[in-house]
Amino acid sequence: MKTEKEFIASLQNQKTRELAFRDLVKEYKERLYWHIRKIVIDHADTDDVLQNTFIKIFRNIENFKGDSKLYSWMYRIATNEAITFINKRAKTQQISSEEIKTTMVNNLKADDYFDGDEAQIKLQKAIASLPEKQQLVFNMKYFDDMKYQEISDILETSVGALKASYHIAVKKIETFILEH
Repeated sequence: MKTEKEFIASLQNQKTRELAFRDLVKEYKERLYWHIRKIVIDHADTDDVLQNTFIKIFRNIENFKGDSKLYSWMYRIATNEAITFINKRAKTQQISSEEIKTTMVNNLKADDYFDGDEAQIKLQKAIASLPEKQQLVFNMKYFDDMKYQEISDILETSVGALKASYHIAVKKIETFILEH
């Protein structure tokens, strides 16, 4: 097994890039899929955003300096791609990104790839009601079980601010669930 530095070197080397990139996709596809899916909600949209994420990673891997872990860098790209997707969709439909998220959650029942129950739909609606940053922090901490330091590296926010964001998000979700 290669070290992360060796793996990055093989990704940045023209001769080994393609093979290394296949390994990268194999290794991270599922984790990035589920991260994106929590943001864009729909399976088909998630596949599109995931594909765009990997294209952006492939095109920019030469610029990766190793200031953060490779996964943190890719996670940041995936997050930005998902947010950009939501914002574009909202702009196209001339509604806010919060409204588009609510619409997407409401469409979950019709999604063949969603096998959740009413409680999960209620939770998704509660999450969709949060501001974007709180959604991201909540999803990363609650669903992905990430450590605050990892989230800090990805979102480039202090650990203290993330803890506060998560705490506020949990309170808002509890209130939403009790009221709906």
